[in-house]
Amino acid sequence: MKFWMRKLFVVLVTIFTFGTVVPQLSVDIDKNVKENSDVSDQNDRLLVVNDIEALEEIETEEKSDHSWQSLAFSIDNHSDLVTSFTAYSMIHAEQQSMMKFGSTIGDVIGDEFKQVILPKIEEAIAGLAERVPEDDLRQLVISENPTSGLGEKIFHVYHSNTGKDLIRFHVRRDHPPKEGYWFNFHYHTAEDEFLTHYDMGSIYWDKNTPPHWMSA
Repeated sequence: MKFWMRKLFVVLVTIFTFGTVVPQLSVDIDKNVKENSDVSDQNDRLLVVNDIEALEEIETEEKSDHSWQSLAFSIDNHSDLVTSFTAYSMIHAEQQSMMKFGSTIGDVIGDEFKQVILPKIEEAIAGLAERVPEDDLRQLVISENPTSGLGEKIFHVYHSNTGKDLIRFHVRRDHPPKEGYWFNFHYHTAEDEFLTHYDMGSIYWDKNTPPHWMSA
């Protein structure tokens, strides 16, 4: 059963069983109220335990079933694969970028990055996905280790079977004379052996030298 169906099942069980244990009336009403109260409490405890166990199992499945390959397995056609991979990639693109920036840089340029650069990243990924054959598209992976310090790497998209990069998203520090510091965002593709610099835009930092990437 898919995890969202199991979540729905847990919620429905909780709703339909809530408050359904009703004490039975008898001559000795106090005794029955106490007995049924004990049963109700026990049932409630069992229900809570069962719900917790079900949710823990769902969470475990989600953690072990979060890769693009596992998601792509249930998608039948190339068009849907392109759309889904692009959406999946954008979640990770933003996560890896914010990790790359660190809080010091991210607090300054984060909003502008999301407004100006992320749409360009989405466009580049969608274009790549359109050109990748269906079987290969199911095997793509997004790297999770942006470089710290002065390195340019934000994230790469590579093939899980070959380990070869298909597209590399980078950010470079530019310091034009008398213009302060800029962050230039660009990408390279395997189609031309990563030689061409595809510009996605630049964001101004300050006249002062920016801190290293991933600085807290």
